Amino acid sequence: MVMKEIAEELKALSEEVRLRLLLLLTAGELCVCDLIAVLGLPQSTISRHLAYLKNSGWVDCRRQGVWMHYRLAETMTPLQTAILAALRGETATHDQVRRDSANLALRRQNENGKGLCG
Repeated sequence: MVMKEIAEELKALSEEVRLRLLLLLTAGELCVCDLIAVLGLPQSTISRHLAYLKNSGWVDCRRQGVWMHYRLAETMTPLQTAILAALRGETATHDQVRRDSANLALRRQNENGKGLCG
């Protein structure tokens, strides 16, 4: 891996929204509609940040009907894996991360298996 690639991977983590998205995706694959609801941000903002994470190798996506679903990249580099582990450990007790996780759990509970999108 060359320095430029490392810099791009790290640059992807320089925005709070991208960090929050990445941490939410540690819970498994999520639809953009879930991320919009949990973070309370517009679809355009969520999609822009997810595209950045995808282009820098942090996440993968798939389309299901009109919805895009995102998950952590299956082929993360060892550096990405180590950074994500450190990030999870460092943020485990942060209020915003706890609120995001609680909002996701509540959304899943309220949907009760009916499908979370539209």
